[in-house]
Amino acid sequence: MNLQQINEIIEKEPAFRKKQIEKLIYGDAIDDFDKATVLSLKLREELKEKVSLKIEAEVFKSKNTKKALITLSDGLKIETVLMKHEDRTTVCVSSQVGCALKCKFCATGKLGLKRNLTSEEILEQVLFFKRTENINNVVFMGMGEPFLNYDNVLEAIRTLNNENAFNIGARHISISTVGIIEGINKLSNEKLQVNLAISLHAPNNKKRTKIMPISEKYTLEAILTAVNKYIKKTNRKVMFEYTLMENVNSSLTDAKELAKIMRRPLYLVNLIKYNNTEDFKAPSIETIKKFKGYLEKGGIYVTERYRFGGDIHAACGQLCLKK
Repeated sequence: MNLQQINEIIEKEPAFRKKQIEKLIYGDAIDDFDKATVLSLKLREELKEKVSLKIEAEVFKSKNTKKALITLSDGLKIETVLMKHEDRTTVCVSSQVGCALKCKFCATGKLGLKRNLTSEEILEQVLFFKRTENINNVVFMGMGEPFLNYDNVLEAIRTLNNENAFNIGARHISISTVGIIEGINKLSNEKLQVNLAISLHAPNNKKRTKIMPISEKYTLEAILTAVNKYIKKTNRKVMFEYTLMENVNSSLTDAKELAKIMRRPLYLVNLIKYNNTEDFKAPSIETIKKFKGYLEKGGIYVTERYRFGGDIHAACGQLCLKK
């Protein structure tokens, strides 16, 4: 999809035309300018000739899940996932092509970073699914680190939130970060009530650094300090994502350490059962039950994420452009 020439084409059109076309593309999710009957035939023909609304994608389907492998204009590829819950339909979007952070348990990290996505390329992922589905929830938990592409991510979020475009409520949009402190601080000053999630995955910095090298730069202690400042300024809940891996971070000792640092107002722990790879395995159901039970008994607000799309490599930590 390429929308870059639209502004040049409508330069001499009335001022409202840009907003009108924005609604057609993002709000009405048209895939062909022939469907834009509110525009003059001449304008429709020019737009059709010079602007492509085609999204080149290959789709893989599983129960309640669809994964789209989208080819960008420069030939690079990204993955985005649609998940159907009973009460909502969520799109998990990527913010970068690949990722530079090299988290040991994440398949995307093995790709390295190719480049940041533009705001248009981020929106394209949601738009692809919106053409056939009713989307009401978006999470920035796909490929890449959103806060290392902060400006484009926030620009995309403003369009997602725009009632003239996608009209998705800010509280239905979540950003997941490994703990880029500058991004946390910036987000606390935004006038957007989006949700913040921290990819935690370990109860102390020593253990976290072994699986998430970024912890050498952004220590767990520094991240929690930034989160506490964020909560003080916004009074918003923060979710801590904790992926349970066998013989890594799922022991009762780990649960005890985690409980100590998570026992604070507006902290929510979201437990995620690991999706097996060559390097790591998920713990047993009994181990997860004991881990969760200890946190609950300790007064920690804890949930457990439902698993989607493991059979099509669309689950958490599996996005790596793999068919």
